[in-house]
Amino acid sequence: MADRKIEKTAESDASLSYDPTMVQPEKKRRNKFAFACTVIASMTSILLGYDIGVMSGAVIFIKKDLKITDVQIEVLVGILNIYCLFGSLLAGRTSDWIGRRYTIILAGAIFFAGALLMGFSTNYTFLMVGRFVAGIGVGYALVIAPVYTTEISPTSSRGLLTSLPDVFINAGIMFGYVSNYAFSKLSLHLGWRLMLGVGAIPSVFLAVGVLAMPESPRWLMMQGRLGDAKQVLYKTSDSKEEAESRITDIKEAVGIPENCNDDFVQVQKRSHGEGVWRELLISPTPAVRRVLIAAVGIHFFQQASGIDAVVLYSPRIFQKAGIKGNDPILGVTVAVGFIKTLTILIATFLVDRIGRRRLLLFSSGGVFLSLITLATGLTIIDQNPDKKITGAIVVCIVTVLTFVSFFSTGLGPITWVYSSEIFPLRLRAQGASIGVAFNRITSGVLTMTFISLYKAITIGGAFFLYAGIAAAGWIFYYTFLPETRGQTLEDMAVLFKESRWASKKKGEESHSQVELASNVHGHGPAQL
Repeated sequence: MADRKIEKTAESDASLSYDPTMVQPEKKRRNKFAFACTVIASMTSILLGYDIGVMSGAVIFIKKDLKITDVQIEVLVGILNIYCLFGSLLAGRTSDWIGRRYTIILAGAIFFAGALLMGFSTNYTFLMVGRFVAGIGVGYALVIAPVYTTEISPTSSRGLLTSLPDVFINAGIMFGYVSNYAFSKLSLHLGWRLMLGVGAIPSVFLAVGVLAMPESPRWLMMQGRLGDAKQVLYKTSDSKEEAESRITDIKEAVGIPENCNDDFVQVQKRSHGEGVWRELLISPTPAVRRVLIAAVGIHFFQQASGIDAVVLYSPRIFQKAGIKGNDPILGVTVAVGFIKTLTILIATFLVDRIGRRRLLLFSSGGVFLSLITLATGLTIIDQNPDKKITGAIVVCIVTVLTFVSFFSTGLGPITWVYSSEIFPLRLRAQGASIGVAFNRITSGVLTMTFISLYKAITIGGAFFLYAGIAAAGWIFYYTFLPETRGQTLEDMAVLFKESRWASKKKGEESHSQVELASNVHGHGPAQL
């Protein structure tokens, strides 16, 4: 059945490319609409990016104003990632219940309240309450933005469009760095509060923008709203033929008869996510388990390579490297944010041309080399505290820039693209939330222990440790993750049944292939 599906897709693709004069004008128009929708949805990710960027510099002034310890700084910086768990674990069920669109509005509203609370904080406890509220909003945003963009994007540009949330994370980081530099000139009492408080502004634009975007067509069809889903698919597909093909595939996945063309249809009762947690965690099929391991693994290695430690603690890293004074340190961090954002913009146009797997391997290899070099440079400086080793300082600055560049080339955007597109439709929202939960747990552990870690094993030793984890990640990507470029979401199961990590026992392999294909097409335990 899977082979016939691929042949059908290939024939359809061939027929679409046979007459370019007919297809090309429609493709251009449709992609613009899909691009606009994904840009609006992806703006939710700017909330996390801004918080990461602004907090890296704000803690310099918070520590002085509130007179808190390094341990309290670690908790303040990293705790948002733990708070994200509440939002990310609720986001999947919430989006299945009220829809992807209204979940985006909810994420923005929660973060708006959190940003205001942080901006008006009078003490450490008040500030932590604001972090808790903002963290829930960020958790919602991190799940819903990739899920929505994946479900609304045409196959030909899904990689580019689904990587937009990471583009906005990087843009948020850069704006956070710029905010640090701009408000650092104000009084100690006012400066850091404005840095945190202005983070509420993007939420307002987000709420207005969402009013202009449609609901996810796959969610609409899961609710039996076939007419509304068709309208969205015709607007967001590259061609009329592709829209009809997507309608047929989603109908099959949801369990709607192919010849049914009513605007409203009856669908199976379990259309709001009931039972999905059991199917994902308690009694997953072997094939679904492989998909889950792939999603969790890619999120774990993305954060365990130390990216948030570098971004959040870049002022301390540059200080350790020998740069003195707040202005030079904050100025270099702005350069880090600019390079990171520029690189991710370039990477978004490569993900659908080069592919996810190649970019991941290239990116993680570059991250490993950058971390090794950075660790070596910091170790040399650390062992010569009475000397100013200009060469080592330059090496540290350059390798921080190469590290964030290599990360943004692949690990940054592709983690979100890959993990949001590999789950079957019924499992997608809550499956993606599990990946985000592991992402935030890993980030929280690293950011809440970074200062203590480098005091225990030196700052160079900390980055040698991250380099080792990055090397293990490269092996995981190479051996476990198949290429997903050019495949429809409904056909994703075919890739994982052909994965080199499929069961060595032929009988078990055949069984798992049928089960995952059933999950996708609506005939197995995970009824879609």
